[in-house]
Amino acid sequence: MTANNNKSFPAFGFVKKKWFIISVSVVLVVLLVGLIWGLSVRGAMLDKAVGKVKQKLKDDYQLNFEVGDYQFSGLTSVDFNRIKVVPDSAEQLAAIDKFEVSVKVFPLLFGDIRIANMELVNADISLVKKDSTSNYDFLFRKKVDKDSTDKKEDVRTLAERVDHLFQQVFDKVPTNMSLENVSLSYTDSSSTQEVHIPKGEIDNGDYNIDVFLNDQEAKWNFAGNVNPSKQTLSVAISTENKGVEVPFIAQKYGLHVSFDELSFHLDDVSRKGKDYLQVVGGWDTKNLKVFHRRLSLEPVLLPAGSADGGILISENTAELMPGTKVKVKDFEFEPHAKFTRKPKKILGLAVHTGSFKAQHFFDALPVGLFENLDGIQVDGNIQYDMDFEVDLDDPDNLSFSSKIDDSQLKVVKWGKADIAALNGPFVYEAFEDSVKMRDIMLDATNPNFTPLNQIAPILKKTVLNTEDPFFYKHNGFELEAFQLSLVTNIKEKKFKRGASTISMQLVKNLYLNRNKTMMRKFEEILMVWLMEQSKQVSKDRLFEIYLNVIEWGKNVYGIAEASKYYFGKTPAELTIGESLYLSSIIPRPKTGLSSFDYTGHLKPWVLKHFNTYGYIMTKMDQLHDENVPANYGFYQVQLQPNLRPPRPAGVVDTSASSESIHDMADEMDREEELRKKLLEKLFGKQPQQEEN
Repeated sequence: MTANNNKSFPAFGFVKKKWFIISVSVVLVVLLVGLIWGLSVRGAMLDKAVGKVKQKLKDDYQLNFEVGDYQFSGLTSVDFNRIKVVPDSAEQLAAIDKFEVSVKVFPLLFGDIRIANMELVNADISLVKKDSTSNYDFLFRKKVDKDSTDKKEDVRTLAERVDHLFQQVFDKVPTNMSLENVSLSYTDSSSTQEVHIPKGEIDNGDYNIDVFLNDQEAKWNFAGNVNPSKQTLSVAISTENKGVEVPFIAQKYGLHVSFDELSFHLDDVSRKGKDYLQVVGGWDTKNLKVFHRRLSLEPVLLPAGSADGGILISENTAELMPGTKVKVKDFEFEPHAKFTRKPKKILGLAVHTGSFKAQHFFDALPVGLFENLDGIQVDGNIQYDMDFEVDLDDPDNLSFSSKIDDSQLKVVKWGKADIAALNGPFVYEAFEDSVKMRDIMLDATNPNFTPLNQIAPILKKTVLNTEDPFFYKHNGFELEAFQLSLVTNIKEKKFKRGASTISMQLVKNLYLNRNKTMMRKFEEILMVWLMEQSKQVSKDRLFEIYLNVIEWGKNVYGIAEASKYYFGKTPAELTIGESLYLSSIIPRPKTGLSSFDYTGHLKPWVLKHFNTYGYIMTKMDQLHDENVPANYGFYQVQLQPNLRPPRPAGVVDTSASSESIHDMADEMDREEELRKKLLEKLFGKQPQQEEN
């Protein structure tokens, strides 16, 4: 029995081998027949494919695709000669003498087209913009979907979409490529810029290519490796010409960028099922210089910086991976960012630095950008925590918190702006935009300088309430006001409203120009923080300086000049009505005289300010020791006769103006009731105001 079984195994093995050989042979025959058939009809298939491409470019983008001749030059290689791409009613976009491309065979068997080799000879791509039209408009033109009613909704997750994008890009990147005499130029009404590659190669993913700007005006070297199958990339860009700007973007966007070295690495694209995609990489830079007029008036120079980490993309979210780090010199922090697209568009940002040396932060600031802080020396560690979240479709529910532990921080030496010098006499340079008006001495030698205890208490109350109710409580910043300004700016989709405290206004007037740039605002925030944190200048002294330097009219600076100019009084003699008026024009001082009619009385629309802030001071019990006339002194305010506008033609009875003011006041009072209810919520906590 055993012997018979042993004899059957060799026979069974022979049968299996026989059928295996037959199966393989059949497959090979089928493949061979398919190959022979494919080779016999591939010319027709190529003609059909080229025809489809021509028609699609014409229909979708209004591009005319012309090719002299084309043919297969290998099993999977196609050679195109004398290619031209010309948009309708525009100049030629591209001209190529030779374009040869081959695809990888194995992926092709499964319907996956991946480029293996590419050759490009004498290629000239010209982007031309004339007036309001260009030959590349098609890139930004929305495609009209003729079958929109039958189009199926894209149900792919965000991770799937990004994954598909990576695949599409890397599938088009060849493992081997040869470039010869390839140029890309941009021409507009003012200039022409061209980048040129005389010769370049990608050899099994490795590349080292020189790129020249404007006939060798400058040269950049691109070196690194690209692996399309693994979807990894590394590139190091260096230049021999220091300070040469990256072409094209300055003309298009007004952004000027130069660098000595810039490198980028994409290390991993990991797919974790259907819903998760992880992208890991980073960048490094040396002497990166950036300039844009909205960023700063001077170029931003970053001597050394790097970032490493990644992005985690899920079904409906994209967020920075935990551990993502940004480093500038010795200062390092881990930012947190997350965007959710469904069911609500929510943006979240956070920074939690942990304890770090404060000097490392100031050393990391771009060189020369913040002149007032140049040379500053500090001691001690600080820690900063910020959390921000907003529903972009419902910004009213924005959440924002900002906390700093700077209890150990000490300013050892001030920079160009010596905050401690504010305690003594100093000269304030009054500017109107960029024009210097005059010098104002802040001490007793100036007859207009008014110490805080010689200013009417009611003036101080009205200014504090209108400009900064919690000046004596906060550390330079009012979180609620800042949050309200963020909500407004998000709604308006532009910088519409600031959140300046008296401390911020003072720093801006004393040390900064009036240009509205991001860097100037950041410098203002840093200086206010240091000024308030150091406590080297008291709140009373800061308020005293503020009242003596701010503008109250055309070439009218300080409370003494304002009191005399409008009312012929000293600051100590101001009434509640006069104080409320003066506080109303601080945001727009040059429009102050427009508040008055020809009788010297205030125009009706100013009453809103009186009722709003008079009501606030009443609720805060700040008027118990004041004589408060009707409507908080609105009708008692009178401008000096020499400043009043001329009487309008046909007006005889000057008393009619006062009567009209009373009539309109009743209606405005009713409107203000709604404002008062809102303000009660904002001012639910008692402002702390200190006086000498």
